[in-house]
Amino acid sequence: MTTSPAQEPTAPTPLLDLQSLVVAVRRRRRLWSAVALLGLLAGAALAVLLPPPPTATAKVLVAHQEDQPNDPGTLIRTDVALLHTTRIAGAALRSLGSSEEPEDFMRDYEGAGLTNNVLQITVTGATDAEAVARTRALADAFVVDHVRRIREVSNAEAKAFLDQRDRLRKDLAQVNKAIGEGTATNGTKASADMESLFARRAELSSQIADFAQRAASAGIGTPRLVAGTQIVDAPRVVRHSLPRTAATNAAVGLALGLALGLAVASVGAVVADRPVLRRDVAAHLGASVIAELPRSAPRLWGRRRDREARERLTSSLARTLRRTTEPVSLLELGCAGATGTIALDLAGALGAEGPVVVVDALPRRRLADRRAEQGGPTVVRDEGAPAVPGQELRIGVGTVAPGTAWTDLQHLGAQTVLVVRAGHGSAAWLHTVARQLADQHIPVIGVVLIDPDPRDRTDGTLWDGLDTALRGRRDRTAGQNGTGRHRTERLPMWAARVPDSDQEAR
Repeated sequence: MTTSPAQEPTAPTPLLDLQSLVVAVRRRRRLWSAVALLGLLAGAALAVLLPPPPTATAKVLVAHQEDQPNDPGTLIRTDVALLHTTRIAGAALRSLGSSEEPEDFMRDYEGAGLTNNVLQITVTGATDAEAVARTRALADAFVVDHVRRIREVSNAEAKAFLDQRDRLRKDLAQVNKAIGEGTATNGTKASADMESLFARRAELSSQIADFAQRAASAGIGTPRLVAGTQIVDAPRVVRHSLPRTAATNAAVGLALGLALGLAVASVGAVVADRPVLRRDVAAHLGASVIAELPRSAPRLWGRRRDREARERLTSSLARTLRRTTEPVSLLELGCAGATGTIALDLAGALGAEGPVVVVDALPRRRLADRRAEQGGPTVVRDEGAPAVPGQELRIGVGTVAPGTAWTDLQHLGAQTVLVVRAGHGSAAWLHTVARQLADQHIPVIGVVLIDPDPRDRTDGTLWDGLDTALRGRRDRTAGQNGTGRHRTERLPMWAARVPDSDQEAR
């Protein structure tokens, strides 16, 4: 037993269709391209309108007492942090004779550790000369402060050793005094005490000598550290290249603008929920896409392609209308101009077989207000539609945009072709259009998709049209068809083979 497409399980709808999102974002390329271009221009203009202030830089070699080959950069980061202190900033300002506050001066310079022992200082000023002077004063203040801290640490360490030596000397003096008093005493016990005092004196003498040596060694390395801390690269002005700065800022602005534009386009596409792909438009409207027509392009090499597409569309619709004697309408959504052009082309193609009247019900009277061409189709307003003779083929042109009077669509045609611009209507409005047309018993022959995505490879054909697009047609009775059965001339092949008893049961 063969399972019909209507009985096949429906695939779950994804929470976010990436294919539709990519297509929607690509169709909004004007938005994100404009934002990216705006970012590029803003970045370039920023470099021209707000040039960087005069800047000077200097490099300082910093020697540390705790230098280690495997130091991860902690010491130089400490130096950078000490550079941004009011003590060093104030010392630099005092050497310059400036009354500026240290807190304000700290905003005009920065430090960076190039290596574990090289500190780069960058300072801005009102002029190049001022920037160089401020850089030199700041570097000298840092060197003086660093040397002072080295000497303070060395002196404090030496003083601690000397204080310990002096305390041991006092203990040694007491031991010597005890030894002098014990030499006059005889006896075995006195001899044992003397041996203990002599051992204690020897130990104290050794400790005193050790502390004296360590106190002397504490200051030995200080001159090396003091000499090693110096300005190795004298303050100099940093030259700024306007073209390079403009190019860098433009590139950054372009990247930020592109990211912002893509983000806005993506969020807008998700929030708006405007179907773009064939399968989505067909699913929401409940009718298959029978033809496509690209938007008219002003390029010379695109006119021939557009003209051929219009001719194919006209031929396809003309073949469809030749098989029916009922009036047909073209209802637009977001493409009134293209719909009017299609109606005129279709009327011209059918005009050789008999009189054709185009009933214009567009909101802006796009067709009725046009100058009539010699041999062209007759165009009347929707108010004059009742006066059209019944033997003439009538093609109605209307709209299903928001605000449409749905009950007035029946006089335009007993069946309709929807002309929809891709990405114009939201999914909720496409559902509204399909529901209103079904309630008015106006079957939809198909959908003509305007401005489709050129990379769209989805299928816009519905195989379950019996439950969606053809709801209105199924309700047409035998009085309209001349038989006792529902019309099935445009039903899918699997539906046309359903026995009569099964269709009546439906």
